[in-house]
Amino acid sequence: MFGRREFLAGAAALGLAEKASATVLSGGAADQAVDAFLKTQAFQGVVLIGKAGKPIYSRTVGFKDIEAKTPTTLDTPYVIASISKWLTSTAVMKLVEAGKLDLDAPISTWLPDYRADTGAKVKLRHLLTNVSGVPNGFATWTKANPDPDLFKKTFTTREAVKLWCSGDLAFEPGTKFDYALTNWVIVTAIIEAVAGKPYAQAMSELVTGPLGLSRTTPVDPPGLAVSYRTLEPLVRQSNDRFPFFAASGGYASTASDLLKAAHAIFDGPFLPPTRKKALLTVGWPDQDYALGGRVKPLFADGLPRVFAWETGRAAGYRSVLGHRFDDRTTVVLLNNTGITQKAMDEFAYALFATV
Repeated sequence: MFGRREFLAGAAALGLAEKASATVLSGGAADQAVDAFLKTQAFQGVVLIGKAGKPIYSRTVGFKDIEAKTPTTLDTPYVIASISKWLTSTAVMKLVEAGKLDLDAPISTWLPDYRADTGAKVKLRHLLTNVSGVPNGFATWTKANPDPDLFKKTFTTREAVKLWCSGDLAFEPGTKFDYALTNWVIVTAIIEAVAGKPYAQAMSELVTGPLGLSRTTPVDPPGLAVSYRTLEPLVRQSNDRFPFFAASGGYASTASDLLKAAHAIFDGPFLPPTRKKALLTVGWPDQDYALGGRVKPLFADGLPRVFAWETGRAAGYRSVLGHRFDDRTTVVLLNNTGITQKAMDEFAYALFATV
């Protein structure tokens, strides 16, 4: 957890005041924070700060395609990895509100073909909190069956659930935290079962369409930033994935879309109060994990404040979507180089200290 001492020390090290009086940041403290970060980190991407859904500071750094010397722009899409879980959980809450899902019902309610013994134990809430006990069968299967052409093959979600998500439980549901992608393959199957349509179409109708997230997609969009494993030497990194991995970490988006989504979901009426509360209630305190994302206390202005903290890491992509609830400030960071997620988080902390 990022405490008061670290928060204030980081701000002081960057020469930042605890508060900024300006409503629109034209540079100053935010630029200082970016410049300080760039001295030690190979960040390339987009920095966006918003207040109540409106941009107050933005800056782009480097290239979305280094070989082609194509600069990144504010509208460049990046793979957002696990921030996809937050979008998926939001869709689930829309289906709960419609009476089609129940967080505390066993998954066999909607997947009657799933094995009966574990399907009766694992609840939808367990999956969304990553405490289901369902093992990561995809990882063990691919290790035992190495296939360089695996991602060229086609599997349905139903086939994926049967093949990789139906192993014996690694632990009793609700007793441990395990960030396994198989949780989210099962969530995908449940969404498809109750919506009666493919996951991507259901997500478009439930979340991305109504919110106007025109650049948020589970497939690689035109102009996607290239993923880099290293910059010296310059090495690209592929991000192969199946469509049924989208719920766990397959979406691409832009900083502007994420700012819009954060304001609508966290501040606005997109979810009724009871469903928003469910989405943001921490179910596994050791990880600050709620449903599909984290909610944690950070010190700001000398007091503990509550933040939503969504992060993503896939291939060379790194992303942060942080949102402070009391003053509705949002920080979005999108990057296409393999720097650490810890460094990205600390960068976001420093940027919050400028507002």
